[in-house]
Amino acid sequence: MGISIWFWIGFHIFIFIMLALDLGVFHKKSHKVPVKEALTWSLVWISLAMAFNLLIYFKFGKIKALEFLTGYVIEYSLSVDNIFVFILIFSYFAVKDEYQHRVLFWGILGALIMRAIFIFAGVALINRFHWIVIIFGGFLVYTGIHMLFSKDTEVDPEKNAIVKFFRKFLPVSENYHGDRLFIRQNHKLYATPLFLVLLVIESSDLIFAVDSIPAILAISQDRLIVYTSNIFAILGLRSLYFAVSGIMGFFRFLKIGLAFVLTFVGTKMLLAFFGIEIHIVASLLVIISILTISILASVLIRENKPEEK
Repeated sequence: MGISIWFWIGFHIFIFIMLALDLGVFHKKSHKVPVKEALTWSLVWISLAMAFNLLIYFKFGKIKALEFLTGYVIEYSLSVDNIFVFILIFSYFAVKDEYQHRVLFWGILGALIMRAIFIFAGVALINRFHWIVIIFGGFLVYTGIHMLFSKDTEVDPEKNAIVKFFRKFLPVSENYHGDRLFIRQNHKLYATPLFLVLLVIESSDLIFAVDSIPAILAISQDRLIVYTSNIFAILGLRSLYFAVSGIMGFFRFLKIGLAFVLTFVGTKMLLAFFGIEIHIVASLLVIISILTISILASVLIRENKPEEK
């Protein structure tokens, strides 16, 4: 699909304007993000993604629009798994609620760059070595099955290789200094513990990208579709984090649903290699059905808690 350079430029200008408004205007002062505000911002990012989906429909046609929508749903739903890990990281480092938004802002900005590299490298590999879809597909099936039977995720930031490496080259202050990532004391530069939190967030997103990028490549190998759907999903991650962290119980069975989604898209990728194509509409319906069932189960099935004696 031939894309004008001006389309790419316009897309990135729009993204940077939205990020500037987000941090420089609406969240200029550090504050605890309430669930209502988080849900409002989630609606804003989803609406922007759907508006862009309409643009894709009118400019590139129905199939590309369906590919974007399916990719966006996959990436946005998989980001919920990131959120549970983020909650553990912030709890471990005892990061105050009012500073979490700024950490996630810079973390997601870094994630945009890393995802772009992953996406364009992944598309290039598939175009050059078509057999690599077997590796991607098999990996997704394995990840889905592993997620289905694995216990709750545990995070030990002290074992994080990036944090260990960083501590060797730059001293870290003992205490937090508001929402600052670096401070200067006695003419010497120190990183604050908040910067270490940012490093752990970035490295965890890198690990999640290994799952999510092959998942969306199972839907489309069009760079524009894969890249833009990924970007919109990531941009909505911060508001989704604050919404989910405020209503955790609502997503009790979502991890199981995500496991089935990964297994399905991995199987779809393997079947495509052998010439068996699952239509994009069917894929979208299957994914939405899985997520809907997992959310409804979370609402309708009560959690059995031991009775207090």
